[in-house]
Amino acid sequence: MSTLRYGLIGAALSAALLAATPPSFAQGTPEQRSACMGDAFRFCSAQIPSVPKVTACMKVNFSKLSQACQSVMMKGQ
Repeated sequence: MSTLRYGLIGAALSAALLAATPPSFAQGTPEQRSACMGDAFRFCSAQIPSVPKVTACMKVNFSKLSQACQSVMMKGQ
């Protein structure tokens, strides 16, 4: 994939993660993006770039997410 495509997918993923969490999490730190990017590609790639669909997918697959991703998602609640 091209660098531009990865950038767009990363932006969509970040937006999805941010939309799923309260405003205190809305900044989306590099740690949060780093922890969940692989999981989003693994479990939700078919939903990218739809932010609502990626958000729903991440919630449905929460128990399958890496411990790091679960941890940063839980911090935002």
